[in-house]
Amino acid sequence: MCGFIGYINGTNVIDHHQTIENMMNTIIHRGPDSGGIHSDDKVTLGFRRLSIIDLSDVANQPLYSEDGNIVLVFNGEIFNFQELRADLIEKGHTFKTQSDSEVIIYGYVEYGVDFVKKLRGMFAFCIWDKKNDLQFIARDGFGIKPLYYSEHTTDGTFIFGSEIKSFLPHPSFIKELNKQALRPYLTFQYSSMDETFFKGVFKLPPAHYMLIQNGQKQIVQYWDKKFHAKEAPIEKYIEEIRSTVKESVEAHQISDVKVGSFLSGGIDSSYITSLLRPDKSFSVGFADYEDMFNETNLAKDLSDTLNIQNERRYITADECFEALPKIQWHMDEPQSNPSSVPLYFLSELASKDVTVVLSGEGADEIFGGYAWYQNSGRMQKYEKLPLGLRKTLRGMAEALPKNQYTNFLIKGAQTVEERFIGEAVVWDEVDAINVLKPAYKNAPSVKSITKRIYDEVPGDDDVTKMQYLDLNLWMPGDILLKADKMSMAHSIELRVPFLDKEVMELAKNIPSRYRVNDIDTKYVLRQAAHQELPEEWAKRPKLGFPVPIRHWLREEKYYSMVKEMFTTDFANEFFDTKQLVGYLDEHYEGKANRGRYIWTVYVFLVWYKKFFVDMV
Repeated sequence: MCGFIGYINGTNVIDHHQTIENMMNTIIHRGPDSGGIHSDDKVTLGFRRLSIIDLSDVANQPLYSEDGNIVLVFNGEIFNFQELRADLIEKGHTFKTQSDSEVIIYGYVEYGVDFVKKLRGMFAFCIWDKKNDLQFIARDGFGIKPLYYSEHTTDGTFIFGSEIKSFLPHPSFIKELNKQALRPYLTFQYSSMDETFFKGVFKLPPAHYMLIQNGQKQIVQYWDKKFHAKEAPIEKYIEEIRSTVKESVEAHQISDVKVGSFLSGGIDSSYITSLLRPDKSFSVGFADYEDMFNETNLAKDLSDTLNIQNERRYITADECFEALPKIQWHMDEPQSNPSSVPLYFLSELASKDVTVVLSGEGADEIFGGYAWYQNSGRMQKYEKLPLGLRKTLRGMAEALPKNQYTNFLIKGAQTVEERFIGEAVVWDEVDAINVLKPAYKNAPSVKSITKRIYDEVPGDDDVTKMQYLDLNLWMPGDILLKADKMSMAHSIELRVPFLDKEVMELAKNIPSRYRVNDIDTKYVLRQAAHQELPEEWAKRPKLGFPVPIRHWLREEKYYSMVKEMFTTDFANEFFDTKQLVGYLDEHYEGKANRGRYIWTVYVFLVWYKKFFVDMV
């Protein structure tokens, strides 16, 4: 739902109305239904609306308190707004709309900034309290909705908003590449730091708010996602998951427009779809690779079982390569998770029929669904050897060439903090440093980025530490960002019922052996889902959103396309292009699988060309 952009006025004299209009126009895809502006001598706010709840004009934003003192721009949905509204009416507040937005205004008036702790939903918002000269911006607990800010301007202007591209039209904004972002990106495949690829532009972390008053800025964390297991029979947790997820789906389907669901063959989206029972589900696969990269038949089978119409389409390689510049423009920062591409087309497909879709993101991070979380039987046996012996074998293995055997010996003597940096690992960090030009080598290490998160949970078991890392790094930096940007690219709202405050509070209590064990990953969730789904769906292993990149890059057409990009003058600014072409040739000739190495660099160059070469 929607997007906003705003700034605290700097010292330069500019046309604020025209400036904010220009900024709003860059995010019109987030809100094609209407636009609104607030401007005074201190603050300028712009809003683009995608109407979801209370479709009337009276709910347009910016939204004002009855006395005109409080101004709100808000992106997202508050799923407990009816409960909050009733409480605030009882306390004497008068509402002029039926929207969820208005509860934020009067919740703030009644409870102050702590009201953010009462919100259940996905949100990013800004409250401008004129009387107290206070700017209050906040982001939801999981980071479902993006929120950026910057003071990298020529005159002290402070800019904030839903997308970085909306900062670019401001005449005081300094567009500059953050040279430290590239090295960790190559390994993580996404922008993994608080500072983005644009120098001086930062992401407000999930579960945080910022207060700006009298020129002073304060960032405060208001919620955390730390696990604290409570012993109870697994049957108790199975029933609690069933009831809590069901209630979350009911809350997430509140809408005054049509609602559908994204559906693959996996358990997560299948569970959500079975509870939602929408009129339509939506699925995509890849033309020419139906047998290898296609879950649409499984989605069609489940839809038929549930008596739901399934809309599906197949995507070609030509379509994917052609759309990539537009995808990276929507992403704001380079993001090479291959699943961004089919998600873009899936959102386009759904937008023809619905304005809201529910999806299964978040279940893996909350309930322990990734294969990384489960040690193999062979590794479990190996770890029974004395640690000293394993360390000796590790030292010997590190001196030998890398292969599956030396990697096994090294991993078996590592702590989880040493071996696990998150769900995605693309470039080996040594390889990444070697391929970069000197100006881009001196950047934060992968371990320095993960350490600050691991340091928050020093006493937890390995499974919980890995989940906590993914909840705080991989999920907001990759999974949720692409979910928001790819859906909003087509003016639809994507909702994620697993990433609900009540679901998370329940998941925090579940012992790790119920989440991940020798039998399965996401074990307790599968048991709960089995009550709603056919057995084969509840037990189906995770497939992700597979994309045939490695096959495309062995076709001459796409090999040539990538090689042309790798040999540009601007590619030479960042990389040893001879090495890059060597990796490309090695892959093309079938000597090694370098598909992800190649794709990650190619995506960065596509992004850089879009924002820094074509947009001068």
